[in-house]
Amino acid sequence: MSTINQNKIFFACCLSLVVTAMTFAIRAGILGELSSEFSFTDTQLGWINSMAFLGFPVATILGGLLYNHIGAKNLMIIAFVGHLLGLFLTIFSGGFWGLLISTFCIGFANGSVEAGANPLIADIYHENKTTMLNKFHVWFPGGIVIGALIAFAMTNAGMGWQLQIAVMFIPTAIYGYLVFTQPFPPMENSEVSTSTNVVSLFSPLYIFMLVCMTLTATTELGTQQWVERILGESGAHPMLILAMVTGLMAVGRFFAGPIVHALNPAGVLLSGAVIATIGIFLMSSASGIMVYVAAILFAIGCMYFWPTMIGFISEYQPKTGAMGLSLIGGLGMFSVSMWNPIIGSWLDEARAAALESGVSPGAADLAAGQATLTNLALFPAALIILFGALFFYMKKRGHEPEVLEKA
Repeated sequence: MSTINQNKIFFACCLSLVVTAMTFAIRAGILGELSSEFSFTDTQLGWINSMAFLGFPVATILGGLLYNHIGAKNLMIIAFVGHLLGLFLTIFSGGFWGLLISTFCIGFANGSVEAGANPLIADIYHENKTTMLNKFHVWFPGGIVIGALIAFAMTNAGMGWQLQIAVMFIPTAIYGYLVFTQPFPPMENSEVSTSTNVVSLFSPLYIFMLVCMTLTATTELGTQQWVERILGESGAHPMLILAMVTGLMAVGRFFAGPIVHALNPAGVLLSGAVIATIGIFLMSSASGIMVYVAAILFAIGCMYFWPTMIGFISEYQPKTGAMGLSLIGGLGMFSVSMWNPIIGSWLDEARAAALESGVSPGAADLAAGQATLTNLALFPAALIILFGALFFYMKKRGHEPEVLEKA
């Protein structure tokens, strides 16, 4: 029997998440170029963006249902094939519908990564789930840093969006090779039946966390995905802002262990909501150097949202199994897919109103971005109330994770 190398498997998972993040960052960086080349409105760009966030939950829901039957390795193979297909179709897309289809394929691949890797890592590191899930999710912001800097450098070098997309074939090939050549461990989540998983999804605490996930995901990803359109006229470079924000998030997630243990997951989420609200609110009125200051606060606020939500479910709702982890991640992305066209329409409407008032196009873009950020600040503001309630509930209940009895 082949020896299982947990380090190589973890590395393959991390690299697949880097690809996921690079698709996100590079897409954010080329929105302006796509708008110019195809004469898209921001609302049309919003629909294209939404396909990535729609493909993701479709894959995670299917992956959650099938995980106990096909395992993490097959889900990672599906992700690899989806990334290859999506990148290829994107490069050769000729307009709106082609980009819709190719972006959905990439989103489906990204969701397959999440559906396979999260429960796999929770199984491998079952004694330290939240900390290791945070270390895994280092590579979402880490990959965004890589993608943002690549987009910045290649754009400045006059390289088109097709070449920027093609760069992602390199890490895709590497993680695909590792997935195909490494033996994967048996699944601990399969010790809990699928029927038990389904029943556990109707826990009031789990449903409450689903609602919160729609807001945390939109706060983080809705803001980041539109950074080029929102901050393009703010006096700060959007791709450098994105690289800085996600770089801070990567560092924060890598050293998450002591913070999670000191504040507990509910305390981490509540603190993040407060700081993220302040950061987005300040960004909505900032210009020049102050945009960077506000963005730092936004990064600190959002850095633990996604992995801590996943870790919370893994620790306090373990009977939901892989299905629970996949569903909460999928619903988070689905909510972003629904909000993307709305965010685009906020930009279009605010820009039109500013132009009607007689300001220059640049000033109108700035006003539209600031108005959109004001709307986005409402998401983390709502989370302050919800996570405040969660914090006091968990304090009353006790913060010890639920332990599954082995069959």
